[in-house]
Amino acid sequence: MDWPKLLDAAAEDCVRALATLPGAGFTRRAHGLEWSRRETLDHVVEGLLGYTALLATRAESRWTSLLGSLRPGLPLEHCLEGITTAATLLSRTVAASPPDARAWHPWGTSDATGFAAMGITELTMHTHDITGAQWRPDPEHCAPVIERLFPDAPRHADPVALLLWCTGRGDLPGVPRREKWQWHGQV
Repeated sequence: MDWPKLLDAAAEDCVRALATLPGAGFTRRAHGLEWSRRETLDHVVEGLLGYTALLATRAESRWTSLLGSLRPGLPLEHCLEGITTAATLLSRTVAASPPDARAWHPWGTSDATGFAAMGITELTMHTHDITGAQWRPDPEHCAPVIERLFPDAPRHADPVALLLWCTGRGDLPGVPRREKWQWHGQV
């Protein structure tokens, strides 16, 4: 699996979907979240930059002290450039990391593939939140993420529906909805 390429493709897909939304609507609340759509974009950027910092520095015990977000007042077009930039920094760090690189994350010390999968999850699930569930991520972006981060996931034919279920955003027939969830980043 070429995780940097997968992360880049997921970011491009998300930015393309977000670019179709009216910029004025970003003050509205994101679907299923307490944040506005704009605050959700900030969360995605902070997560991607945080994962980059953790992996690049091989953090051992805590979240990075780096704070990264989008500048206030930027138009949507510039915010989306920020998403692309943050995702690119993470994908390049993943590509440059040796196979034995490890870094701390609150949900398990992880490797480069884990951080790439976390980045894809942040991008795809929060794009889903921002679009009000009107957008579906590419199943090819979801299947490897499920395999890497959600080893306890039930079998299901649709990787998109399964990732939504894994992250508490969707239902699966015959399976209780997840009220609380977390991924397993550990190697």
